[in-house]
Amino acid sequence: MKPYDLELFCGIIIALYASYDEQGEMNTDAVRRLARYYATTGVKGLYVGGSSGEGMLQTVEERKLILAAVMEEVGNELTIIAHVGAAATRDSVELAKHAAEVGAHAVSAVPAIYYRLSPDSVEGHWQAIIDATSLPFIIYHIPQTTGFHLSKSLLMKMAAQDKVIGVKISAESTFELQQFKAAGGSEFLVFNGPDEQYLAGRSIGADGGIGGTYGVMPELFLKIEQCYVAGKMREAQEWQFKINELIVELLSFPSLYGACKAILKLRGYDIGEPRMPLLPCTSGDQGRIEELNTRIMTLVELAKA
Repeated sequence: MKPYDLELFCGIIIALYASYDEQGEMNTDAVRRLARYYATTGVKGLYVGGSSGEGMLQTVEERKLILAAVMEEVGNELTIIAHVGAAATRDSVELAKHAAEVGAHAVSAVPAIYYRLSPDSVEGHWQAIIDATSLPFIIYHIPQTTGFHLSKSLLMKMAAQDKVIGVKISAESTFELQQFKAAGGSEFLVFNGPDEQYLAGRSIGADGGIGGTYGVMPELFLKIEQCYVAGKMREAQEWQFKINELIVELLSFPSLYGACKAILKLRGYDIGEPRMPLLPCTSGDQGRIEELNTRIMTLVELAKA
């Protein structure tokens, strides 16, 4: 049995967006306000410094700054998972140690990026992170961006360790999700990554989800979860279909994160623009952003009714 309370990690976990000021520097006040808002929605936790958090575009010190601010603001209310993946193992280890120092509940990491790495290299990278602290570790499997495809044999080898409690799987195959769940065993958590497939992931074995679009519509993903737990699968499907229509629209902008940030700005949460090379929305996109925000908020009110 894993020596951790796994229930802390089951449910809807928002992949937190990066927060910048007008000069493009880290904005801890803005991230605190955003984290505070999410704490009122009923989600289980926040995943800090991942893809949505633009962690790969930030320095080690910037990533520490944001995690510390989040922990101070909501660390006693939400489950906080710190993504510490980096190109260099020593940076990941430093970030993991900092996560432990500020009280994060777990660390997570992609394989080291850029170089095409062997399974032994990736295992060594992850093992160094695992050995750096007493925190539980969550593998982040996103082969479409890292170029590394996690095998079942490596997953099983990692999962045999007490500290390795789960995997966030952002690959698009729900069959692979189910296979990873089976390989990891009953005490191993699997987090659905593709937001468009949240219900599919849950129905085939995921224990919850970690997603980027959750941040502009957490109430809608909570509605799917509520319906799923209550056995109302047809209603859950209808909500997933509604969400997917919104995601298709979000993906039509210059960048997903630029669109999400523009929507949050309309709601009073100005967290800046995404860091280059990610593109912001343009002035010409404003009308569509406003229309999309209205559609989302209408559905949020319906979900709450």
